[in-house]
Amino acid sequence: MAKKLSTDLTLLAVTMALLGFGLLMVWSSSSALAQERYGSPYYFLVKQAAWAVIGLAAMVAALRLDYRSLRRPGVVYSVVAAATICLIVVLFLRPVNDTHRWIRLGALSFQPAELAKLAIVLFLAYHIERRGNRMNEFQTLFPALLLLGWFGFLIFIQPDLGTAFTLVLTGCVMLYVAGVRLRYFAALAIPAVAVLYQAVMTVAWRRGRILSFLDPWSDPRGAGYQIIQSLIAVGTGGLTGVGVMQGRQKLFYLPYPYSDFIYAVIGEELGMIGALAVLLAFVILLWRGLRAGWSAPDDFGRFLAAGLTLSIVLQAFINISVTLGLLPTKGIPLPFISAGGSSLLFALIGIGLVANVSQHAD
Repeated sequence: MAKKLSTDLTLLAVTMALLGFGLLMVWSSSSALAQERYGSPYYFLVKQAAWAVIGLAAMVAALRLDYRSLRRPGVVYSVVAAATICLIVVLFLRPVNDTHRWIRLGALSFQPAELAKLAIVLFLAYHIERRGNRMNEFQTLFPALLLLGWFGFLIFIQPDLGTAFTLVLTGCVMLYVAGVRLRYFAALAIPAVAVLYQAVMTVAWRRGRILSFLDPWSDPRGAGYQIIQSLIAVGTGGLTGVGVMQGRQKLFYLPYPYSDFIYAVIGEELGMIGALAVLLAFVILLWRGLRAGWSAPDDFGRFLAAGLTLSIVLQAFINISVTLGLLPTKGIPLPFISAGGSSLLFALIGIGLVANVSQHAD
């Protein structure tokens, strides 16, 4: 019988540690750029702190509600509809950096793709609970794959291949764990690989990123510049780093040191020890999140907690892999640490819901 337990304090402690550490590293990595561009070294720090306050309030709200109230069809389909509308509307707004990823809300900006990641996990958890023993039937599998493909497509054409990949991978893992047979994924993988190849190799800048990933020194001032500067930063840090605020690569060499490549700044300023500590924190987050799902009294809670945890941790591992040259360069933030309001907001909401699930056990 399900009973109310105490919240998983380890999960919350790791989250708060990452959040506090992220504020420190945003300040360290952005102060010089902020001073030159905006006249204040605290510009990015103040924005990130404001989003952190909003995110913490949302996390507390998610923690206090009963997660089982989210399984109502009206709630699930409302969130899916809101995500769809936002993903479509953003395509018609003025582009930022040649992409359609943000909806401006006064001084703040909102990224609909983050809402879509929450919506797909919520829908799949609801769908799996309702039809869990019939996951391999067409009428069960088709709606799940259709929504997964629809969201992935809308995010891909923004364009944002990294977030689309994270969303689709999270959904596929959830479906596999729910019992969908591997042969269905194999059948879908053939056309998916063909479409992905076409999308990457027929677009010059995407093709350049793949080639620079294979040999960054073939174009050190062009497509290979970002990964080269990132590897220089990580290599400079050695074992213990050069010290917080003392890094040099963030000083107009490393692109987006406060967001996409903040892990490289961590590697330079805190060394291998600091970089491994961050990696360990996400491993602990993965363990506690999956543990909360495993202990949930129902399939909805089980897949909600697992899906939200996977969404956060997969994004973290992709960001770290890009920084270390293990994946092609892709602009995707490091959860809780990179500067980015909507990413931080929905990551904290996700942790609030996972912690909510942890309050119940079989």
